[in-house]
Amino acid sequence: MLFNLGKKPLEMPDEDNALPHRDQAPPFNPRHFVNGNPIVDPVPGHLEKAVFGLGCFWGAERLFWELPGVYSTAVGYAGGITRNPSYEDVCSGRTGHAEVVLVYFDPAQISFEELLAAFWEAHDPTQGMRQGADIGTQYRSTIYACNEQQQAQAELSLATFQAALNEIGRGEITTEIKPLDEFFYAEDYHQQYLAKNPAGYCGLAGTGACYKPATLQEA
Repeated sequence: MLFNLGKKPLEMPDEDNALPHRDQAPPFNPRHFVNGNPIVDPVPGHLEKAVFGLGCFWGAERLFWELPGVYSTAVGYAGGITRNPSYEDVCSGRTGHAEVVLVYFDPAQISFEELLAAFWEAHDPTQGMRQGADIGTQYRSTIYACNEQQQAQAELSLATFQAALNEIGRGEITTEIKPLDEFFYAEDYHQQYLAKNPAGYCGLAGTGACYKPATLQEA
């Protein structure tokens, strides 16, 4: 395995070297700290959900909960092997999970493609197993599709944003796009962290490239 200076692995674990599953998930408040809406099912039936990873999930979650049409958000872990991981487990690099944000949104107010635009523009998706100074597999750029339509839209959006990056001389996108397997909620103190800790760390930094959703181009 490749390691960074902090001794975190920079390659994904496999079943043989991943941490063991945990029997129970950590407790958390099922209501959003900012707006009081539920962050777990059941939610109103007209809502859809999406899952994104763009580095440290504290700032990423705030990015999405501030968007009009977003009903609620939650932070957690996805894309790996270990079930019900703790934050410390994920930080070890031996779960395979990325830090991600679950977004419940009203498609009548904000489209999945508009969420994709916010995702691409808010971080640097060319950095592999890192995001800025945050290094490790948990910080990789990810889109975990919740249905086949999202998968197709995400793949098309990658090509669109790659063209925008090419125009400003940036590298190749490393974003992982695949169907969501399972989302594991993070510990309560991580949920809506920057609302509870307004001076807390936020590592979000975009590239300066602009992504214009096709639905807006056609309008």
